[in-house]
Formats: sequence, structure tokens, C-alpha cells
Amino acid sequence: MEEHQKIVEVKKLVKYYGKFCAVENVSFDVYEGDIFGFLGPNGAGKSTTIRTILSLINPSSGSIHLFGKSLDKNRNFILSKIGSIVEKPDFYKYLSAEKNLEIFARISGANVSKKQVHEIIEFVGLKGRERDKVTGFSHGMKQRLGIAQTLLHDPELIILDEPTTGLDPQGIIDIRNLILQLKTERNKTVILSSHILSEIELIANRMIIINKGKTVVEGNVSELLNSQELIVSFTVDKVPEAKKLLEANNLWTDSNTIEGFNLLLHTSEKSVPIINKLLCLHDVNVVSIEKKRKLEDYFLKLITN
Repeated sequence: MEEHQKIVEVKKLVKYYGKFCAVENVSFDVYEGDIFGFLGPNGAGKSTTIRTILSLINPSSGSIHLFGKSLDKNRNFILSKIGSIVEKPDFYKYLSAEKNLEIFARISGANVSKKQVHEIIEFVGLKGRERDKVTGFSHGMKQRLGIAQTLLHDPELIILDEPTTGLDPQGIIDIRNLILQLKTERNKTVILSSHILSEIELIANRMIIINKGKTVVEGNVSELLNSQELIVSFTVDKVPEAKKLLEANNLWTDSNTIEGFNLLLHTSEKSVPIINKLLCLHDVNVVSIEKKRKLEDYFLKLITN
């Protein structure tokens, strides 16, 4: 198997604002071709970490290397290889999408032809709207134009900080598909910040979760979201009878718990229909069955605490 080049290497990153520690000893690596999910509840330290990677703020301690070079000593070289959206993208509202991109290309020093601008506009799904003023664009269209802006100088790494915030369901799907296309059609490495686990699960291959400035977990998404590691919530009308049935059939373990009318079972996916059938055959009505992965359950606790 071909080993991918390390694009980002963050080691023991610390950032203080006065006495408040926003980021504490965060370390992670991003490899060429990754869609790397940077996950955590609001206020976890995601934006602070991203701003240090983009050298918008200086870390208190720790090291950041991109493309094999130290950010301290190679800032201009590194930033020339990165495209980013931090918070919401900003545009000249009374100019067209096309004119905005031409202006941003000149500001960045990128030598981009009108033909290339139109190709990028088509890629992000705004063909036919290139001459329309941005003031008439929806939030989702502005996000797509923001991604177009990041592509003008053909960077190797794209950093997107909460790109789906405030979008309707269709807008979220559009941006998700566009991020996948950045990898598959444009061969970009992407760092994607989000506070929504299900979004990261759908498109990222590797991820880190941080909370209160500290790393909670890091690894391959497929391993972290192992489908065998399930907590299945069975909502039933007769809890004591249901528990006795499961115990009698060796389907109850010490790790299982009861919350109100919910049996929270640590079980495998293939056991779900077996348990459901058993309960129904013995006149225990199953009102609902909800699958939760351990990581998802843990992440929800992080958000609500």
C-alpha cells in the first residue's frame, strides 16, 4: 500500500488567552488525500487551532509543520499552498460572482484566466449565475462561492471551518458533495471543522475530537465508528418483564442499563431483530428501536455537558 505524504503535523499545541487555556497539548497529523474531520462542540478550541495553522494567531507553545516545513520560518511558502474559509466568506455584495473572483485572484497574486474562473464557477455549481450580483445569493450559494475563492490559486490543502452552519438540509448536502469532489476530482486534501458528528462520518476518512481544548480521540473514522460497537435503545411498555426475558436468554449483560422505559443494550447489529422478535413473542410491546454508537453517545454527552 502506498504511503501518503504527511501534509500537516501539529505537535503539543497550546494557546492561552490571558489565563484561559483555549487549546491544551493538541497533536494530530493530516495526510495527503485526507478529508480530515476536526470535530468538537462549540467552544472546544477548533477555530483557535485552525487560526494557528493559518498563522492568524500565534500559539503559546508547540510546533506546526505543513508540507514538511516549519510554519514559523516558511509562512509565505506554506500559505501559498492553502485555501481556507474561516467563519463566513465575505464578498463585494454589489459585484457579480465572476467579478468577485477576479478581484480576489488579483489580490492573491494568482495568475488566473477568465476561462479558469468560469471553470471554477462551474465546478462549485454556480454556472449560469456568474454575472449575478452576490447580494441576491442565498447563504448556500455564498458558501459555494467561498469554496470557489479558495481554489483560485490551486492550493494543495483546503481548510473549511464549519462550512455547513446555517444551511438548510439541501444546502448541507450540496456542500458535502462539493467537499467530496474537492478530493476526488481536484485531488485536494481537506480539513473540515464541524460540531456535527454525522456530517464528519459521511465524508471524512480520518478525524479528531477535541473538547475544552483537549484531544478526546483521534483515528480512522471507520474504526472509531465501528458498527459492532452499538448501544441500541429499545423503548418498551413492560420494562421488568423485558429485562427478565433478556436475562433468561443470555441477552442481558452488566453493561446494559435502563432509563425510564428504555433498555440501553450494548449489542451487535445482528442481535437487534432477534431481541425484537423475542420481546414481541412474549407480549412486550416495542414502541421504538434506536441505534446509537458508543462514540456518538459519548459525543452527545460532550455537547450537552
